[in-house]
Parts: sequence; C-alpha cells; structure tokens
Amino acid sequence: MDEQVLRSLIKWPNVPHCFGWLALDRRGQWRMRDEYAQANKLPGNTIQHVALNEFISRNYAHDSLGRYFFQNGPQRVFITLDATPWIARIIPSENGPQLLTQCGTEIKPHGALSDEKGNIYITGLFLQSLPDHADSNIFTQTESLSVALLHDHDLDLFSDQSKVEEDACSFRGSWQWDGKKLIIEPIHSSELAKRFHFIKAPNN
Repeated sequence: MDEQVLRSLIKWPNVPHCFGWLALDRRGQWRMRDEYAQANKLPGNTIQHVALNEFISRNYAHDSLGRYFFQNGPQRVFITLDATPWIARIIPSENGPQLLTQCGTEIKPHGALSDEKGNIYITGLFLQSLPDHADSNIFTQTESLSVALLHDHDLDLFSDQSKVEEDACSFRGSWQWDGKKLIIEPIHSSELAKRFHFIKAPNN
C-alpha cells in the first residue's frame, strides 16, 4: 500500500465507498465503468494510463467478506470481477518462466483447475493486502490461498506443459512447473467464488 494512501486514510477516515465504477476484466485490464456502462451492463473503458494502472495495482486489497477494492486515498473503490480476483500470466525470464498476476506479483502455484468452458485457473499462494478489520486504516500483507484465471494468450504454453484427459464436461490431469508435477482438477465456474471466498460484484 502506498505511503500517501495510508496518510490520507488517517486524515480523512470516513469517505464513502464507491461501487460499480471499476472492473477487472478477463485479461487483467482495469476498466472504468460510468453510469451508462453500469446501467447497460457494458464492460466499460480500458484504463490506458500507465501510472494510473500501476497505482491501482499497488493499492489493490480485499476485505474479510471477499470484496476486492482499490484504496484510492481515503476511499475504497470496490472492483467488479469478470472472472477472478487475479489474472495470471506466464512470463519468460532469465531464470525460466514466471507466473505473475496483473499486479506484477508472483504466484506460488499449488495446482490448476479446468472449468466447463475450457478456462484454466491457477491456484496457490498470492501476496495479498488485508485490512486488520472491516474499516481499519491498517493493512497487513500476507501470502494466502487464492485463484487466478490464466490469460487466454498463455493457454498454449500451459498446454505444452500439461497432460490431460476428459472428465465429464471438463478435464483433469497434471502440469509441470518449476520441476514439480502439479494436479489439474475439474471445477464448475459457478463454484469458484465460494471455494476461494471472493465476491464478483460487490455492492453496499
């Protein structure tokens, strides 16, 4: 969490929260959703400003109810999630491929899930910011279990590292990551939010 954000929380502790105006899409892009977009269930406009994207990513957190938000100074801007709270990318590096979130933080994978539409989700430990209680100005960063939709551009890379077989309406199998054999399990997409404790469309 940015120091300037933490200072503003102390100075203006009771600013009303904001719902519906910011979304995270399936490709890890932040989107602004004005009143027209919200009323017509449109995805909104992708935020192109690099510094703003980075600011949102640095100040991304969630509360104990599973609502993810961007701490914008003293205000919490709750995020509408197209899929999951995190979007995973497989990024090449000198030390081999890395699994990173849309915020640029590392994922420590435990396994993967495959749903009825062929989507792949990475499960594992994510570095997450959590307020000490519902309206706390104090945030703690910890590694905790969560889930990330794998970006569709990386499905071929994932497939190259995987062995799968059909299982009802989905797939199960295994994939190789960092010299380890990790399990791929089937799941229905409707089960994700409850299993990983997140709310896709927070409201007040």
